[in-house]
Amino acid sequence: MWLTSSSVGRKLVMSVSGLFLILFLAFHMSMNLVAIISDEAYNGVCAFLGSNWYAVAGTAVLAAGVFVHFAFAIILTNQNRKARGVQGYEVSQSQPSVELASKNMGILGAVIFCCLLAHLSHFWAHMMLPELAGNEELLLNDGATTYAATDGAGLIKYQFKQPINVIIYIIWLVALWAHLTHGMWSAMQTLGANNKTWMSRWKMISNIFATVVCFGFMAVVIYGAIA
Repeated sequence: MWLTSSSVGRKLVMSVSGLFLILFLAFHMSMNLVAIISDEAYNGVCAFLGSNWYAVAGTAVLAAGVFVHFAFAIILTNQNRKARGVQGYEVSQSQPSVELASKNMGILGAVIFCCLLAHLSHFWAHMMLPELAGNEELLLNDGATTYAATDGAGLIKYQFKQPINVIIYIIWLVALWAHLTHGMWSAMQTLGANNKTWMSRWKMISNIFATVVCFGFMAVVIYGAIA
């Protein structure tokens, strides 16, 4: 199948899966901002998106999207490395016109993936997973308050009262910002929006989108730390 056997096909799969994840980031950021406005409203959103069949199906699709994106990123990175060889790598590194994010997308992706695992252990493992197992009570205790799987707002405060978690999320969001500023317009270029007029526009849109999304997530981190 040409989508997996050819370089163009692999780039197309990576671009489409990347845009799918970008849409999810926009939704997830918007949803998380509700926690700043009202604990009750945020917990209501979490309850609506709890362990219902559509939430489980959505989680499975999202997990598949993440797997496909990262798997094809590894394949394309190895393919490009073999194609240019050692000398080609040295030449490309010396070109000032090549963006820093573009030259380090693999490293940025690895950082994002590792921090994603931490995020899953901080939230998914204490919210949807217990609900799926039918255990929604008495999950975390900070010495003063007990948090259940249904108390997403309380969990945000619990996790970000720990400085190490704040540091992890700052690193994650900086890496995500750099990844998005290059990855979003690069995906559009792969999909055909590669004329001079629209490429400059897509680069600007990518920068704005990445900044809004990452600052939105950062606002939730700061809120959890000081609330």
